Amino acid sequence: MSIISERTQAPSLAVESFAGTLDVLSRILPARLLKPRVAIVCGSGLSTLASSLRDVVEVPYSSLQGFGKSTVEGHRSALAFGLTGEGDGIPVVAMLGRFHPYEGHSLSTVVYPIRVLARLGVRDIIITNAAGSLNPNLDVGTIVSIQDHLALPNLTGFHPLLGPTRPNYPRFLPLSTAYSRPLRRLVFLAAHALRLPRDALAEGTYAWVSGPSYETPAEGRFLSAAGADVVGMSTVPEVLAAREEGINVCVLSLVTNKVVIPEYKSVREEVQAELAGKAIERAPEAEVSHEEVLSVGKQKAEVMKSLVAKLIELIAAEQEK
Repeated sequence: MSIISERTQAPSLAVESFAGTLDVLSRILPARLLKPRVAIVCGSGLSTLASSLRDVVEVPYSSLQGFGKSTVEGHRSALAFGLTGEGDGIPVVAMLGRFHPYEGHSLSTVVYPIRVLARLGVRDIIITNAAGSLNPNLDVGTIVSIQDHLALPNLTGFHPLLGPTRPNYPRFLPLSTAYSRPLRRLVFLAAHALRLPRDALAEGTYAWVSGPSYETPAEGRFLSAAGADVVGMSTVPEVLAAREEGINVCVLSLVTNKVVIPEYKSVREEVQAELAGKAIERAPEAEVSHEEVLSVGKQKAEVMKSLVAKLIELIAAEQEK
């Protein structure tokens, strides 16, 4: 594996002038890696998804104009170009770390790498994330193939596609087919080929919230009642940019924690019971931590890596038909 040396940090504001970024990549990468067929976005603790690639060339984000820097633990800041599969291999690019608005990045910076990938020729993208489970039937460790999303920031004016109309882009992007059904089919075929147990995978709806705080119990109940199965702080802006660029999207959410939605116990009644001299049983209050998220990511990294590798193999086979 080769790693390109870093230069001065590129500006965090993504300007839609891609020539500089593409020129750097064309000078760095061998021809066989310059036209990746599939892209992977690695979520929290999932950067090892790229470890299955061979002949890897890593390009730090700091060497690419328009790229920000990922500051979240569990995210690296580099593009990894490499090959996967047998024979000559399938050229793939992986984002080892993504950008989030809560880090202070503009939405244009958050989605800039996706637009770069489109200009490199990527046709299919596998976006992964760590997510909290809102659905009591989705246990920690479950991989959820996302079929739809609920994006509160989008509905309240925090949308990555806001701005002047641009030539050759749709003004009103349809999202009823944002999550490719053919790619979701390949996810379950890949799981079958790997003989993963049935409960290892599920389907569901992803709720995007801005973060960086985890949800309150009331917010968790609200999102669950609205139809969301898992919740996270990323992904949807990338999905929108990918669809605007004409890229087919597959999203895999790894459930790393249960959203804390306890049954509320009245403090008033507890105090009244205490004053009446009755025994009081106080249940411990649960909290989610980023360390928990990273820990589960590491535990399930091998399963995710195998699933993504098999999925890429099936995608490539479909592309060749």
